[in-house]
Amino acid sequence: MARNGMYLPVIPVLQLRQSRRRIGAGPAVLAGLFLAVGLPLLSAQSLLDTETKELLVAAVEAAVELDLYNARCRRDRSGRHVDNLNKELVSKLRMTVLQVEDELFPERSYRRVQKRLQRESLARLKQAGGCEEAKKAGTPNRLRVRYGELMGKIDRLP
Repeated sequence: MARNGMYLPVIPVLQLRQSRRRIGAGPAVLAGLFLAVGLPLLSAQSLLDTETKELLVAAVEAAVELDLYNARCRRDRSGRHVDNLNKELVSKLRMTVLQVEDELFPERSYRRVQKRLQRESLARLKQAGGCEEAKKAGTPNRLRVRYGELMGKIDRLP
């Protein structure tokens, strides 16, 4: 009984009928298994030539460096350059920035790549004398031009 003296409704439980068909590994199941196992062997890395791999690595480095500069010196934490690169990579090559970091960078780990890129970017900023000196030296424009050139090359990929 419920608190106010009323009975709770009884909800019937449906029992599923068990199939009498014998469950086994049919050809469709085996084919799906072979496809699933074979997919990692055909990663994006194996389908790209060396020049394209280098282009993707450079583009990720440029986008990350530009976003890190904007986050540190302009208080712009949007990460829009990495996001735009990610959109371009997904539409063009069906891969993401994280896949590039995992498969094409020497570290083979996106977390280690991101830590290294952040460390290197901060070291360059410190070497330039901080945000104000980097701005006077034209660092933001240089980063934007490099990023734009690499995005243009990716856009022209077949």
